[in-house]
Amino acid sequence: MPKVRTIYLCTECGGETHRWEGQCPHCKEWNTLVEERVRPAPPAQRVGAERGAESRAVSLADVEGVERPRWQIGLAELDFILGGGVVPGSLVLLGGEPGIGKSTLLLQVSARMAAAGHRVLYVSGEESAYQVKLRAQRVPEPCDDVLMLAETSAEVVIDRVEALEPNVLVIDSIQTLYTERLDSAPGSVSQVREVAAALQRVAKRRDMVAFLVGHVTKEGGIAGPKTLEHIVDVVLYFESPTGLDHRIVRGTKNRFGAADEIALFRMGAAGLEPVDNPSALFLQGRQERASGSAVVAALEGTRPVLVEVQALVNKSVYGSPQRVSTGFDSRRLALLLAVLERRARLRTSDLDVFLNVVGGLRLSEPAADLAVVAAVASAIRDVVLDAEAVFVGEVGLGGEVRPVRQLDRRLSEAGRLGFRRAYLAATTEISGKSVPVALQKVSDVRRLIDVLFG
Repeated sequence: MPKVRTIYLCTECGGETHRWEGQCPHCKEWNTLVEERVRPAPPAQRVGAERGAESRAVSLADVEGVERPRWQIGLAELDFILGGGVVPGSLVLLGGEPGIGKSTLLLQVSARMAAAGHRVLYVSGEESAYQVKLRAQRVPEPCDDVLMLAETSAEVVIDRVEALEPNVLVIDSIQTLYTERLDSAPGSVSQVREVAAALQRVAKRRDMVAFLVGHVTKEGGIAGPKTLEHIVDVVLYFESPTGLDHRIVRGTKNRFGAADEIALFRMGAAGLEPVDNPSALFLQGRQERASGSAVVAALEGTRPVLVEVQALVNKSVYGSPQRVSTGFDSRRLALLLAVLERRARLRTSDLDVFLNVVGGLRLSEPAADLAVVAAVASAIRDVVLDAEAVFVGEVGLGGEVRPVRQLDRRLSEAGRLGFRRAYLAATTEISGKSVPVALQKVSDVRRLIDVLFG
């Protein structure tokens, strides 16, 4: 029997070393090495590889099937975030916190694809067939045609795939599968890496779509080595804003479409329902007669979304004023407050400033700067802003307002929802068809304050 040896694997890059170190010698990350006991596998066929197959180089001109259409799932929001449907032979990784709805969503995906004529195999390593059946009875889609397998051995799963020849494979979850070629425990770095690579080989060879569920760590990243996200073709994160019934699916990687797209679902008694109008959801319950409220026309991937930004200021009772932000970078907020005080003569150094992006969305693009500045200024002056206005623009350290990309999409979304005015940079150039809103151009934050408050 091969001798068991101890190695240390990096959870970020998957690099291997023979002794523990505080810093990974491969990717230079700190405190990422974990101990694992492995037994060298005997020379044998790779897990998931085709028996007796030879690898040979071919000319790209001889490759067929380039015009093969995508497979539609039937959930409009999910098809949108995937770029128009799933590509045959691709791996899709879905990560999220426990109980957020990953298994429910993939069960609905399985039912819809089975109804469309695809053979679907649902593999659960965490629940029995009876437990999956109980969930299937709660979702609106009929799941009778979905094949169910409760198994944790990667070799058994791949044998079933070879025998049943499914078009769609769902693994719930990748951390529960293990291969007998390794002696380490399921969910370890080496097991996750080897099992994911085996499923990739099977999916590419059989033109099969594979959905993988991934657990998340305390920091919010998908558990296992970072190489897991490099192996798959699409990475989706399932997010649930605290206290709200809607879920946000955010794409962070997509080899076949635009990344950074978002899809919204509402959790109901019968499962997850797509939200057709995200902007209306984020603006729901907005108070139009309250100061410190501004609307930004943000862009998530290729989708324009209107979001309310709320600001509240109060006289500081501590030696150091507080800067608290939810859904917006706190360092960016501190920068904008400094610009307001220096360039617009609005005193903020002795005020506690609280900023909130309504709906649980995270605004990371600079186009939200102008809305944040307007909301904070409105809160300081305690004057209500125009309820029919949106703000779009990046603010520089000199106080200047700069134009942003794809403005026509943002303004079209604002006009569709009934907004009449848009505040933007003076250097903005509008091309194409007519603009559905009136444009109020401002050169800097001082000019913005003058226009808003006189």
